[in-house]
This record gives sequence, C-alpha cells and structure tokens, in this order.
Amino acid sequence: MRNLISIIFLAGFAITLFSQNPHGTALKYDCAACHSSAGWEIMAEDWEREALVIPEDRVGVPVKPKRFSHEQTDFPLTGGHKVVDCRSCHETLVFEEAQSACISCHTDLHQMTVGDDCARCHTTQHWMVDNITALHQENGFPLLGAHAVTDCRQCHVSETDLRFDRIGNDCINCHSDDYGATTMPNHTTAGYSTNCQECHDIAGPGWLWSGGGANHLFFPLTGGHQINDCAQCHVGGNFLNTPTDCFACHQDDFQATTSPDHEAGNFPTDCRACHTTDPGWNATDFSQHDQLYFPIFSGKHNGEWNACTDCHTTPGNFSLFSCIECHEHNDAGDLADEHDDVSGYSYNSQACYSCHPRGEE
Repeated sequence: MRNLISIIFLAGFAITLFSQNPHGTALKYDCAACHSSAGWEIMAEDWEREALVIPEDRVGVPVKPKRFSHEQTDFPLTGGHKVVDCRSCHETLVFEEAQSACISCHTDLHQMTVGDDCARCHTTQHWMVDNITALHQENGFPLLGAHAVTDCRQCHVSETDLRFDRIGNDCINCHSDDYGATTMPNHTTAGYSTNCQECHDIAGPGWLWSGGGANHLFFPLTGGHQINDCAQCHVGGNFLNTPTDCFACHQDDFQATTSPDHEAGNFPTDCRACHTTDPGWNATDFSQHDQLYFPIFSGKHNGEWNACTDCHTTPGNFSLFSCIECHEHNDAGDLADEHDDVSGYSYNSQACYSCHPRGEE
C-alpha cells in the first residue's frame, strides 16, 4: 500500500512538473540539456559549437550524451539567423509553435507581388538580391542588351519602389509610348506590329532601337543597302507591301546600263544573278551562263577567258559572240583537215556554235 501511494505521488509530481514546463509538453528533454545551475540563460556560443548535451541516463545504464543542434531540425540556422535572438522567432518558448515560413517573421514589403517565399530571391546572408538575371530568366523575360542595365524601377513602377507587379512579357506593355511617338518611320500609320522583336534586337544596346538598328532580316541591309534613310526604299512613308525584288527599285539602273546593255542582251532582271549588294555593281558571278547560253564556268572554256568582251566583241551587244577571235584558224590547214568530212563546212562563229553548242569536240 505504501508503495502504491509513493507511485501515485511521484506521478502527480511529474504531471505538475511537466505542466509548468514553459516549452510545452512536446519537449521531453531534461532541463540540464540546455540550462545549468548558474542560470537559465544559454550562451550563444554553446549553440554554435553544439555543446548542449542531452543526458539519457536510466537506472543502471551509463549516460550516452546526445548533442542538440538546430541543424538537426527542419530549420537550420544560417547567415543572419545564427545571431538573432531566439525569442525573435520563439516568442512563446513553445518551440514547435514557431513557423518556418519566412512571412511568419518577416514583413512582406513587396505586398505579395512576388509571393511569400522570401528565399526565392533572398538568402539569409543579406537582403540584397544577387540573382535578378536568373529570376527574370525563370519568368520568361531574360534581361538582354539594354534591359540588363536598366534600373528595375523603370519597369516596375510603384509608390514604394518595392512592389513588383507583373507587367507582362510583351514589349508593348512597356514601350507603347515609344511605339506611338516614333515618326521615322511612323509605326502607327504604317501599321507596324506591336511585337517590337520583329524589327528590333532586344539583345543589342539601346542605341540600336533607332536609325539603322532595326532587325531587317526579312531583307538583309548589307552593302549598298546599308542605309539609314528608310524613305529611299519606303517611299512616302509607306512601309507596307514594299517590293523586295531587285528590279522594282533598280529598273532605271538596269535600263541605263550600256556596258553591257542589259536590255539588248536580254539579261535577267534579277540583279542577284550577277551582282552582290556591294557598292559599285561589279558583277561577281553569272554561272547561269552555263545553263542558259554556253558553258564558260565549266567544260573546256572554264578559265580560258578573262572578260565578257573576250567573246562578245561587239560593244553593247551581248547577243552577238565570236568564236574565231580565240580559235584563230584559217579555213585551210589543220582546222580544215579536221572538217574535211563535214559537208557544207563554213568557217564562222555561228557555224561553230551550231555544231558545238556546248563547246565540246
């Protein structure tokens, strides 16, 4: 009976003791694991070096020290969290009541415009944002060219400079004023697309948004076409349906050319057949000559001439040609011997071409 009374007494004492525990009933550690008889305060360096020992002694069992560390919890202490007062997070001292979400301790200065996960942009080291470029990449708007050096507040306008409301990734969301104010060319009148990337290179520096910096990949502005005056091609400020074929712009050049006479020679009106966009209009290639007229870039005549006038000896008339200028043979001798079995043989250029239309034997 006496033993039963003792057990009841000890149980009641234990219940009373736990009910007085300011850390709540979930914490089962011995007080001596953290506190000493010198006082209730715990030295900060004890947490840092994991010096707190939780004794697990039982009757007849040796003490097995168990060290406590915040690293073993769901909320490791890093950066500024290492030096903050414990009571800043554990206000009631009931440790399990502390929330691990950043927003539970930190005021949301961004007013939920970027969510409530502070760790997405910030670290525990400081409040500076070091990964702005990566964050924009994740959001589908990489900071390229002029955007990489633009002040955040130029795009994210707010009364506090701390709100970052989504403004969309379309160019026009920020550049509608630029679009409406542009007169050279007038984007609104011309009906230009509001997708600025179709003409402008967002990866380039800011100055490329004007003058010759437009993305003209649909008609590359190279060589003589590399001009700053759009009106030379887009007459009257009309930027729609501007033809891209050479002859539409260079008809006068085509008709005025006499050396060689392009019209008399029935030259193709596609200037690219012979010319590049380099200034000067020097012909660089006319390999179509092999298929359309006579092989001069292939076969036996390849490399045997230097200029068009080697064969086209009549000035300004490329419909005429001469074979006998190069094949200098009289109608007697070895050439005649080669044709002695040809009935009606005649020694002239047209006769040569009639029998040798591809310049072959």
